[in-house]
Amino acid sequence: MFVQITKEEFSKEVTKKAWYQTNNIIWTIIFLYPLFSVIDFIYANDIWIQFAFVRIITVLLIYVVYTYFQTRKYDYRIVLHVAFFLLSVISALLCNLVNDTRLTIYFLTYSVVVLFINLQVFWEPMNSVMQGLIALALLAIFFNVFSSYQLELVTTNGGQYFIIILFISCLIPNARYKVIERDVRSQILIEKSNEQLKIQNHDIIEKNNIIDMQYERLRKLDEQKNSFINIAGHDLKNFIGSIIMSNNMVKEEDYRLSSDQREYVNYIGESADKMQYMLNKLMDVKEIESPELKFNLEIFDINAEVQNVFKGLLETAQMKNIHLMDNILKLPLNVKLDRVFTGQVFQNILSNAIKFSQTNNNIRVITSLQRQKFVFEVIDEGVAIGQEELDMMFNKLKTLNDASGHMESRLGLGLSIAKLMTRELGGDLSYRSDENGNYFRVEFYVIN
Repeated sequence: MFVQITKEEFSKEVTKKAWYQTNNIIWTIIFLYPLFSVIDFIYANDIWIQFAFVRIITVLLIYVVYTYFQTRKYDYRIVLHVAFFLLSVISALLCNLVNDTRLTIYFLTYSVVVLFINLQVFWEPMNSVMQGLIALALLAIFFNVFSSYQLELVTTNGGQYFIIILFISCLIPNARYKVIERDVRSQILIEKSNEQLKIQNHDIIEKNNIIDMQYERLRKLDEQKNSFINIAGHDLKNFIGSIIMSNNMVKEEDYRLSSDQREYVNYIGESADKMQYMLNKLMDVKEIESPELKFNLEIFDINAEVQNVFKGLLETAQMKNIHLMDNILKLPLNVKLDRVFTGQVFQNILSNAIKFSQTNNNIRVITSLQRQKFVFEVIDEGVAIGQEELDMMFNKLKTLNDASGHMESRLGLGLSIAKLMTRELGGDLSYRSDENGNYFRVEFYVIN
C-alpha cells in the first residue's frame, strides 16, 4: 500500500498545527502576563500601577490582533510577531526604568518571556532570530533615552543572563520546527493509510456479501440438483425395471430364441444390471456429496471386460460404416477394480471415438501388458478432432462443434466422466490429437 502526500495537504496540516501552537501562546499570555504586575508591585512600587495599565492594554491589543487575524485566516506568524514585539517593548522599557538594584529580576523576567515563546512557537528559526535582534535593538534605544547608569552596570546585573538565554532560545525553534514537521507528515500518512484501509475493508465487505450471495445461489442450485437427481433417478429406476422385467420375460421363452438372440438377451441383461448398479450409486446423495465415491472392488479379467465392451459397440460402429479392429489380448490379466465403473471407462472412450469418427474410418482397440500395467488404447486414424477440443471435452465438459459438419456435435460428458473414474480407480488416462489422428490411452495396475 503506497501513500503519497501532496504539498497542499502537507501545507494545510502544518498551518493547523501552527495555529494550535499560536492559540496556546496567545491565551497563556492573555491570562498570565497581567500577573507580572505582582513583580512590579514588589520591585518597582513607585510605578507599578502605571505598568499594570500598560500590561493590560498590551494584552488587549494582542487579543484584538489575534481575533482579527484568526477570523480572516491570515498568516499566524504576523500575530506572533506583533505579540512578541509588544512584549519586548514593555520588557525593554522596564529594564531601563527600574533602579539598577532591580535590573537582574527584570532581565530574568524578560528572559522568561522570550524563552516561553521560543519553546512554544512553531515557525521558521529566522523569525526568532529577527525578534532577538529587535529585542536587543529596543534595549539599546531605551538605554540611550532613559538610562542614567553605565553599560557595564547593565551587563553585570542580569544583562548577561538575558543575552545568553536569548541566544540559546533562538536555537530551539529550529529543532522544534523539524520535529513538528515530521510529526505532521507522520500524522498525514497514518490518516491516509487508515482511510485506504477503510476503503479496502469496505471493498472486502462488499466482496464478502457478493460471495455470500453466490454461495446462497449455489446452495439453492445444489438443492435443485439433488432434487433433479432424485426425480430423474426414480424415473430411470422405473425404466430400467421395465427393461429387466421385459428381458426376463424373453428369457423364459429362450427355447424359441436362436443362439445370437440368446447372446443379445444376455447382453441386455448385463447392461441393465450395470445401469441399475450405477444408478443406485448416483442416487445415494451422501455418496455424491462425499469426497470419495465408494467402489465395490473385485478381482476380474480386464481383457474380458474390454472384449464385452468391444462386442457391445460393434454393431454401432457398423451402422456408421466404421471398422473396429480387434487387437485385444486373449491372455487373462487380473485387476482389482470396480468392474462396472472400469467397464464404463472403456465404454465411454470407445463410444465417443465412434461418435466423433468419420465414415469408413478404422478404429483400433489394443490391450497390452507394459511394466506390470494393463494398457488400453484406442487409435482413430481418421481426421483429428484437435488437441484443444479434446482438452475441452476431457476437462470442461465442453460442447464439441465441428464447423465442417462432418462430425457429430455432442457434450464431452462421457470423456470427462471417464477421466474422473480412471483417476478415482487409481489409473492414468492420456490422449492426443495430431495429424496422425486421435489417440486415447488408459492404464491400470494388474495383480500377480
